[in-house]
Amino acid sequence: MLEFKDVYAGYNGRDIIKDINFTIKRGESLAIIGPNSCGKTTLLRAAAGIIQHRGQISLSGSAIDTMKRRDIAEHIAMMSQINHVHFPYSIYETVMMGRYRFLRKNLFGRPGPQDIKIVEETLEKTSLMDIKDKSLNILSGGQLQRVYLAHTLVQEPELILLDEPTNHMDVKYQIDVVNFLKDWALKEGKAVVGVFHDINLAMELTDNLMFMKEGRIHGMGSAQELITSTFLEEIYEMDIVSYMVRSLERWKKFEEDYE
Repeated sequence: MLEFKDVYAGYNGRDIIKDINFTIKRGESLAIIGPNSCGKTTLLRAAAGIIQHRGQISLSGSAIDTMKRRDIAEHIAMMSQINHVHFPYSIYETVMMGRYRFLRKNLFGRPGPQDIKIVEETLEKTSLMDIKDKSLNILSGGQLQRVYLAHTLVQEPELILLDEPTNHMDVKYQIDVVNFLKDWALKEGKAVVGVFHDINLAMELTDNLMFMKEGRIHGMGSAQELITSTFLEEIYEMDIVSYMVRSLERWKKFEEDYE
């Protein structure tokens, strides 16, 4: 479905990602992990055709740079990091806007029964139906993140690109969203590429992991193949396994104290 071959991309003549090669098929998910400023978001932007690139990026056999923007949007939806909004729209209105490419085919651009059905089902799945009439301006960061995830899903893309999709969410919603995305890709024959900082959440989505460092793929494969204390120390330049062990020991102590 999505293939990168010898891809370089960046900004103002400076390459941020270098020599990127990978393929993702329908029904698969890919989690991209790495430290800040390693090129994760740039890779997503290149995949969405937002920035220029060298090398070849193909979607179902067609080169992205030969496709019109509208054609790309029919196949790929990208959800970027959400910081703040100043729109007076309700949750329902915002999610319905995600149906734009379908609405413009309707009489006067009005939502039809199928549009309403898809929007309402998605609001239910993202736990937003009960607050659908609330304005975006009064939502928490986690609620906003779920609104824009719903806005992305109703576009019915073949491929979803997600830049830290669980930012600002509490633990329950993080796990719910990741499991929903995993099932969505598998059952619908779609594909998900997500950027994560949390390794545990990334592994909750998929066992297909890509670790990046300094703009390059440092390792790609399953958690069992990749994750060792040495490998993680190379990526993060710290003893991250010891940190995780200490965190686990603290949680075990809390559990013992509770009992």
